[in-house]
Amino acid sequence: MAWSFRPRVPALILGLAAAGLLSAASAAPLADTTRQAARASLHEWVEVLALPNDANVPADIQKNVAWFAKAFERRGFEVRQLANGDKPMLMATLPSAGPGRKTVLFYAHLDGQAVKPEEWQQASPWQATLKQRQPDGRWAALPLEQLYGEQPDPQWRVFARSSSDDKAPIVMLLAALDALKAQGKQPGVDIKVLLDSEEEKGSPTLGRVIGENLGALKSDAMVVLDGPMHASNRPTLVFGNRGIAQATLTVYGASQELHSGHYGNYAANPAQTLARLLASMKGDDGKVLIQGYYDGIEFDAQAREVMQAVPDDEAALRKRLGIAKAETVGRNYQEAMQYPSLNVRGLQSAEVGSKARTVVPSVAVAEIDMRTVPETPPQRLEKLLRAHIEAQGFHLVDGPLTAEQRASHPRLATLKLGGVSASGSAVRTPLDAPVGQWLRKGMNKAWDSDPVQIRMMGGTVPTGAAVQALKIPFVILPLVNADNNQHSFDENMRLGNYFDGVHSLVHLLAEPF
Repeated sequence: MAWSFRPRVPALILGLAAAGLLSAASAAPLADTTRQAARASLHEWVEVLALPNDANVPADIQKNVAWFAKAFERRGFEVRQLANGDKPMLMATLPSAGPGRKTVLFYAHLDGQAVKPEEWQQASPWQATLKQRQPDGRWAALPLEQLYGEQPDPQWRVFARSSSDDKAPIVMLLAALDALKAQGKQPGVDIKVLLDSEEEKGSPTLGRVIGENLGALKSDAMVVLDGPMHASNRPTLVFGNRGIAQATLTVYGASQELHSGHYGNYAANPAQTLARLLASMKGDDGKVLIQGYYDGIEFDAQAREVMQAVPDDEAALRKRLGIAKAETVGRNYQEAMQYPSLNVRGLQSAEVGSKARTVVPSVAVAEIDMRTVPETPPQRLEKLLRAHIEAQGFHLVDGPLTAEQRASHPRLATLKLGGVSASGSAVRTPLDAPVGQWLRKGMNKAWDSDPVQIRMMGGTVPTGAAVQALKIPFVILPLVNADNNQHSFDENMRLGNYFDGVHSLVHLLAEPF
C-alpha cells in the first residue's frame, strides 16, 4: 500500500475546528512569501467579487472571463477563450518548464448562482463586505480597509456572491503562483486551468467544449477546485461524487375528481395508492427494497479504512439536522454515501390547507431523484424502478390514458424519466491513484498530517462530463469553509481558510508529480 494514515485528531481539537476556532490544520505557520502573496491577492479577490456572475446572464459571464483572462496573463499564462455560445469558457496554460513533466488540469468555475439582493444583510451581494461574528452569533460589518491590514483576523469573513463558490479558490491559485515566484521556484508540474462558465446550470455543454479542445486540454490528471472542506475544517481530498437521475411517477384514479361523500369507499384514492407504492420501495431503516438496487457495491479493506478515518461527529450531525436517528443504509455517514439513494423530492395530489376540498383526487404525482454511484448507472436503476412498479400490479402507460386502458387495468401509472447528462454522472478515482498520492504528499508537507480523505461525496458535481471526455483521473480539492452558505444568501468565505488554501496550493504546486 502506497499510503498510510496517522492517528485521528483528538475530539477536542476537532470540536474547536468545527466551531471555527482553529485554522485548517494549525500545523505550521505560513511562510512570509505565502502570507504576503495571499494578502496582496485580497485586492484582486474583492475586485472580481464586484463583477456579477449570474450563470444565466451572458454579459456577466463575458466580463468575468475577461477579468480572469487578464489575471492569468499577468502570471505568464497563455490564455484562450473556448467557444460556448455567448458564455465562453476560459483556458489558461502556463508554458512548460521542461520535458517529461506531468500536466495537471485545474478545473474551477467562474459563474455563480442568481441572487435576491433583498435577502442579503448588506448593501449588495456584489459588494464584498468584511464581517466579524458577535458574541450573540450575529455578524457585524467592519471597515473593508481592515481586510488589507498586516494581521487580518482568520475568523473574519468576506460576504459576497461567489466569495467561496467559486472565485476564492481561483484567486487562491493565482496567489500560490505568486508565492512560488517570490520564492524563486518553478512549479513541480505543468499547469493548465479550465474555468467553466455554466457550472451552476449543471455544466450542460462542458463535455462538448472539452471534446472540441481535447488536444489543448490534454493532461495527466485533473484537480477540481470546488466544494466545501470537511466540517472539521481539516485539509480535505474527495475522490468521487454521486450522479443523479430523475423521474416523475403519476398514479391515476378516476377520470375526474369525485365528491368524497358520494364516492369515498368506492373509487380508489390515487394519493393513497401512490403512498402504498412508495412505501413498498423503502423500508423503515431507509434501505431501498427494490430488488437488485445495491448489487455490485462492495468495499475492500482500503475503502473501509478510508471511510473509518473520516472524523465525522455523527451526534453533532444529527443534532444539526434535527433528527433523533439516522437511517441505516450504511453503518455511518461516509458509508451511506457509497450507495445509490431513492428520494421522493415532491408530492402532489389535489390541494392542501385552505384550498383543500372534499374530493377524491383523480391523480397523484411523485417527483423522484436517484443519486447514483459508479457501480449503479442510472439506466440500470431506472430499469429496476420500472420493474418494481410493474411487480406491484401497475400497468405503465405512455401518454394520455384511453377509456379502454381505464376499463382494463385497476392500477394505472406513468413513469417519465428525466434525461441523464454526463455532467450528472457518478465518477470515482481509485484511492491509490498517482494523483491521490501526489496530493497527499503535498498536503502532508503543508500541514505535517494526512488530509481527510473522502471516498465518495453525496452530492453531484459536473466532473463526470470532464472525466468522460478527458479520460483522466481526478480529485476534488475543497478549500473553503463548510459553513459558507454557498448557493444561498449571505454566502461567505472565512479568511483563515483563504490563507490556508494558498498555503496548501503552494506546497502542491511545488511538489513534482
